[in-house]
Amino acid sequence: MEKLLPNNEHVVERVIRVVLGLGLLAIVFVGPQTPWGWVGLLPLVTGLVGSCPAYTLFGFSTCPAKK
Repeated sequence: MEKLLPNNEHVVERVIRVVLGLGLLAIVFVGPQTPWGWVGLLPLVTGLVGSCPAYTLFGFSTCPAKK
């Protein structure tokens, strides 16, 4: 499972992604009520899981170096 979804996001980035995802999802239910808010699922899920597929694809990581 570690090869499929490696932990490649820093803790601060994960928090930002979850907050951003929840904020975008709120647009679906409150405010302008536009379906574009469903885009918030992507940062929400990647923030909760701690793995970004795009980072894995390009070999990028914001995690601190493992000792």
